[in-house]
Amino acid sequence: MTPSGTGRSRTRARSRIRGSAPLALVPLCAAALLLSGCSSGSDGKKDGSGGTATGTAKAAEQPKEKRSAATPDPAAYRRWGLDKPLAPPPAPPGTRLTEHHKGGTPQIVRRVPTKDKVVFLTFDDGAEKDPAFLRMAKDLKLPFSMFLTDSAARAGRGYGYFDELRALGNGVHNHTLTHPNLRTLSAEAQKREICGQQETLKKRFGKRPELFRPPYGNYNDATLAAAGSCGVKAVVLWEATMQINDMRYAEAGKLRPGDIVLAHFRGPAELKGTTMTQMVANMVRSVQRQGFTVARLEDYV
Repeated sequence: MTPSGTGRSRTRARSRIRGSAPLALVPLCAAALLLSGCSSGSDGKKDGSGGTATGTAKAAEQPKEKRSAATPDPAAYRRWGLDKPLAPPPAPPGTRLTEHHKGGTPQIVRRVPTKDKVVFLTFDDGAEKDPAFLRMAKDLKLPFSMFLTDSAARAGRGYGYFDELRALGNGVHNHTLTHPNLRTLSAEAQKREICGQQETLKKRFGKRPELFRPPYGNYNDATLAAAGSCGVKAVVLWEATMQINDMRYAEAGKLRPGDIVLAHFRGPAELKGTTMTQMVANMVRSVQRQGFTVARLEDYV
C-alpha cells in the first residue's frame, strides 16, 4: 500500500500497520495475514486525491442512499458506553473527488483531501452480522461505508442485514466476490472477481458501486483496468486500521483530517472475546478523543 517515490520511513510505517495485530481472522483472510492486513501493499500507483475539499453540498449531486437527518440522542450514546454524541460534521464539499471522472482508470484514494477535522469509517467483508450492531447504528446515527465480499456477505443472514444498514444512509461498495489477493490472478480472473461483484450488488441494490477496495490493499495495473471497465470510479484504501481497543496509523501516530479508517465486520471469535459493538464504541472514543468527528465518505468521494 506504499506508493512509489515515498521514502523508506513511510514504507516502514506502513509495514508496522500490516504486521501489528496478531488476531485470528475469518476464513476469507489467509491465516498468515493479520487483521490490520486484511491489508498489504499496492503496486505503487500514486494517490490521485490531490487538492483541498471545500464548499457547500449540492443536493442534486448527493448519492441516492437515504440519509437520517435526526440529531443523535445523548442517552442513546450512553447506552453504548459513550459519554456524548459525535459532533455534527461540517457541510460536505460542493464537488466530490469522482464527480468529473470520465471513465477509464479509477482514482486511488488513501486519504480525502480536506482541512475539516473529519475522518471516514469503513467496514470490510461482511462475515459478522451482529444484530446488536444494527441497533447501535440506528442509535448512534453513525455514517460509514461498507465494502462487501459476496462469499462473506451472503452467508448466514445474507444481504438482508446490509439492506438494513444501507437504509440508514450507509453506502455499499465492492470488495470482490471471494476476497482473493488480486495480484496473484490473471487479468481475466481479476475482472471476474470485480465485475462479478458489481453485478451482484447492482441486482441487490439497484446500482453498480462507484467505489472499490481490493482485498489486502493489493492491486496492480490489471486490477485498475478491470475495475474501470465495470464502472468503478475510485479505489479506496486507508490510512488507519481499527484494532480491538484502538487504532494503528500509517503516519504520525494519530488521526489526520480526511483519514480513511479500515475496520471489519467481525465478532468475538476474531476479536478475542470483544463484540463488534464494543470495538465500534472504542473506535468512536478514539475519534472523539483526538478531536475529530465522522463524515460520510460518499459525500466527499
